[in-house]
Amino acid sequence: MDRRLTQAELGGSLYSSSYISLLENGRREPTVEIIKQLARQLQLAPHSIEEWVRPVSTEETEYLQASLYARQCWDTRDYSTAASNAAIAAEKAIASRDSVTWWNMTYLQASALMRNVECESALTVLHRLLANPLTASSDSLALRTRQVMAAALLGLGRLPEAIEQATMAVEIGSGDTEEEYSSYLTALQTLIGALTEAGRLDDAWEHCLTLAAAITDSTPAQMAGEMHWVIGNVAFIRQDVSNGLNHHAKASRLLSPTQDLARWAQFNKSTAWVRLAAGVVEPATLQAIERSELAHSVVGATGAEAMELTLLRARWNYLTGDTAHALALIEALGPERSTLPSHIAGDTALLLGQVLQAEGRPEDALQAFREARELALQAGAADRVAQAEAGIKDTESPRDLGAVQR
Repeated sequence: MDRRLTQAELGGSLYSSSYISLLENGRREPTVEIIKQLARQLQLAPHSIEEWVRPVSTEETEYLQASLYARQCWDTRDYSTAASNAAIAAEKAIASRDSVTWWNMTYLQASALMRNVECESALTVLHRLLANPLTASSDSLALRTRQVMAAALLGLGRLPEAIEQATMAVEIGSGDTEEEYSSYLTALQTLIGALTEAGRLDDAWEHCLTLAAAITDSTPAQMAGEMHWVIGNVAFIRQDVSNGLNHHAKASRLLSPTQDLARWAQFNKSTAWVRLAAGVVEPATLQAIERSELAHSVVGATGAEAMELTLLRARWNYLTGDTAHALALIEALGPERSTLPSHIAGDTALLLGQVLQAEGRPEDALQAFREARELALQAGAADRVAQAEAGIKDTESPRDLGAVQR
C-alpha cells in the first residue's frame, strides 16, 4: 500500500495476485527466496528482510492465532465465533501496531456479522474501517468497505443510504486485479438490489445490462450464478417474466448447493419471492419455496429468515386462494413483525391488507394498508408507497359509494 502497488504488480512475473493474497492473509508461508524477491519489489532495505524472518513475539503469536481461528470459523460458517475472534485479533494487532492485520480482521468481523444478519453491529464496525487512513488511501479497500456498508444499510431497510454507498463503491471502478474486479461486481449487485427495493427499476435494469455484459465463459460458476440471480430478480419485478425465467434458470444451473448451501437456500427463497410478485403461480414456484424451506432447515435460519419463509408461504396461499391459511400465518408472527427491516415489514403489511380485504374485513385491511404506506415511506420505497395507496383507495371506494347511495 505504501508503494502504491497492486497485488499483480507486487508479484510481477513470478507470483500471481492470488498467491500474494494468500501470503497477505497468512494462508501460505513464504520461503526466504520469496521474501527476498518481494523485498526487492517493495524496495525494502536489507535489514527489513531480517525483521520478516525474526522470531515471532508472544503478542504477535496471540493475534495470529486469533486471526487464523477466525478464518477457520468463517470457512466452517460459524459466523458468530468468526466475528468475535476477528475482533480479538484486530484489537491485539492494533496494540502491536500491525495496521494491515487490524484492517483485514476488522473487515472479516464486519463480513461475519453480515452473514449472521447483524446489520446494525456490522455498520458500527464498517464506520471504523471507513475512517481508517488505510481505507482512505486505497481505492480497493474503500470499494470493499462501501460495498459491505451498502449491503448492511440495505438489510436495515435504509434504502437511500444504501444506494448512496453502493453508488460510491461502483464509481471507484473495477480496478486492476481479479480481487478488485470481483468486489466491483459485488458492489454493482448491491446497488441493483437497493435500487430495485426503492422502486427505481429503470435505473436498476440499466446496471443489470452492465452486469450481464460482464458474464463470460471465464466467470467462476458461483459468481456467474449470483449475477444471473440478481438480473432475474429485476426482470421479474419489471414484469419481464420470460427474461426472469431465463436468468433464474441459468442461476439454478450454476449455483451449487454443495458449494454453499446457505446461498442456495437464499436463491430459492429469492426466486420464489419475485416469481410470486410477478404472479407466476406454478409448480416450479412452489418447488423453490420447498427447496428454500428444506435448505434453511439444514443450515439453520435466523429469526428474520424464518419470518421471511413464513411470509413466502403466506403469499403463496393468498395467490392460490387460500386466504384463511395466509392470514393465520401472518397473524402467528405477532409482534415479531416489527423486528423486520422497514421495507420487508412494509411488504408484510401490504400482504396483510390484501388478505384482509379478500376475507371481507375492509376496516382491518385499511389499517394494514396505512401501516404499509408508513413503512414504505420510512424505507424510501416509492413503488411500495404507490401500492399501499392503491390499496387504501380500493378499500375506501366501496364505503364512499355506499355513502353516496345512502
